[in-house]
Amino acid sequence: MNKIRSSAGYFSRAEVVLWLSSVSLIVISFCLFDRENFLTLGASLVGATSLIFAAKGNPAAQALMIVFSILYGIISYDVSYYGEMLTYLGMTGPMAVFALISWLRNPFGETHSEVKVNRLKKQEYAFIPFLTCAVTVAFYFILRYFGTAALIPSTLSVSTSFIAVYLTFRRSPYYAVGYAANDIVLIVLWVRAAISDISCLSVVICFTVFLVNDIYGFISWRKMQQRQQTAASPPHL
Repeated sequence: MNKIRSSAGYFSRAEVVLWLSSVSLIVISFCLFDRENFLTLGASLVGATSLIFAAKGNPAAQALMIVFSILYGIISYDVSYYGEMLTYLGMTGPMAVFALISWLRNPFGETHSEVKVNRLKKQEYAFIPFLTCAVTVAFYFILRYFGTAALIPSTLSVSTSFIAVYLTFRRSPYYAVGYAANDIVLIVLWVRAAISDISCLSVVICFTVFLVNDIYGFISWRKMQQRQQTAASPPHL
C-alpha cells in the first residue's frame, strides 16, 4: 500500500496537469487536422510522456525517447525531411541509448528513479561549440546530397539536436535548453510543411507542446540540482 501511495505521489499536481494538458492538446489537434496518421499521434504521445519523465530525471525518459526517435524518423521520411530522419535515427536514438546507460549508472541516492545531476567543467562547455560545428558541417553536405527539403532549417535542427543529446548524455540541466532550441527550429520546419499539407499542423502543435515541457524540464532540473547539492553537503556543526 505504501508503494502504491508513493507511486501515486511521484508526479506533482503541476506535472500531472502539464502532462494531461499536453496529451489533450495533441489528441485534439490530431482530431482537428489529421485523423489519419496514427503513427504521428503515437509518436507525439510517446514524446510528451518522455519529457515529463525527463523533467524528473527518470531514466524511463530515455527509453521512451528511443521509441520516439524511431517513430519520428519514419514520419520525417514520409515528407522527405531526410535531415530529421537521419538526425533521429542516426544520432538522437543512438545517443538516447548511451544516455539511458549513463543515467542508470549515475543514480542519485539508492533509487534509480532520479539521475545524479552533473556539473560540467568550463573546458567542456568551450569544447561543445567546436564539436557542434564539425557535426553541423558534415551533416550539411550529407543532407544536401540527399536532396533534403528545407536544407537550412534541417541543418539547424541537426545542430540543436546534437547539443541537446550531448548534454542529456552528460546529465546537464542545459539539455532542456538545447531541446527547447530544437523545438523552435522544428516548429518553423513543420509550419513550412503545413502550408501544403494541413495535417502537418498537428505536428506543429506537438512541438509547441514539447517546447513548453522542455522549459519546465530546465526549471525542474535546476531545482533538482540545488536539492541534490544541499543533500550532499555536510551538515554544519
